Amino acid sequence: MKKGLSFYTLVMAAFFSLAILASYSTKEEKPATAEGGKNIPQIVKPVDLDKSFSFAGEELPLENFDVRERLERELTVNTYWHSSTVLNMKQTSRYFPLIERILEEEGVPDDFKYLAVAESNLRNVTSSAGAKGLWQFMKPTATSYGLEINKEVDERYHVEKATRAACRYLKDDKKRFGSWLLVAAAYNMGGTRLARSIKEQRANSYFDLNLNIETARYVFRIVAIKEIYNHPRQFGFYLDKDDGYEPLSDYDIVEINGSVENWGDFANEYDVSYRMLKIYNPWLIDKKLTNKSHKTYQIKIPRKKF
Repeated sequence: MKKGLSFYTLVMAAFFSLAILASYSTKEEKPATAEGGKNIPQIVKPVDLDKSFSFAGEELPLENFDVRERLERELTVNTYWHSSTVLNMKQTSRYFPLIERILEEEGVPDDFKYLAVAESNLRNVTSSAGAKGLWQFMKPTATSYGLEINKEVDERYHVEKATRAACRYLKDDKKRFGSWLLVAAAYNMGGTRLARSIKEQRANSYFDLNLNIETARYVFRIVAIKEIYNHPRQFGFYLDKDDGYEPLSDYDIVEINGSVENWGDFANEYDVSYRMLKIYNPWLIDKKLTNKSHKTYQIKIPRKKF
């Protein structure tokens, strides 16, 4: 009886083991599917480095193994950082046309629009160090380049004005360092620190400098962002033209040179919501505007009603 039971138990155990293995095998043979039955393939492979890469007209020396490996790291990280990369790509249709126009007008290479992506993901964010806006200006630098900052107004969040201030800042560093690659590095670590490193290390190329880990990766990250955004499907990103976010370009301008007691009342007066008023004018950081100096401000009023 015990022998018969043991034999039966072994047979049943073998049967269930085979059933489980067959189940796993069947699952592995079928690609993962999303809701609605669409396949979502997960193909992970090394990025292709068999081409030239440049930033602002300056070539990367890929014959240097260190340069190749640092670039590969940033290309790989940004290729497989799916959610962030996709959302940032959608942001470009909102902000790139405006940034591109200002860069051209100011005589700054178009590639610096990717620096804004590296800085803020094209969002009006605040860093742990207190840098703010798409261009991540610290307060002293922002005010030195003409941006107004007080308890009611912070023009680091004003995309047009902050972009022009960033252009002036970048051009000043170009006069100082001579290389746009070094300008980008200086934007991350500060011109004074970069100049000190150049002097101490007896080097004048970004690729020959041994910098802090963030700045050592920074320029390569910008180049990687540029490459992925210019050839998205080569990196597995399939966005249609209408997938991007709408530009905030359909608005009227209302000029004010006095105080505003409450922006909510102001918004109601122009038949827009407080929320939309702040989205179109993120530099208005308080619920009111005192404006004792009677400065003239241009307020964007969206035409489309939400």
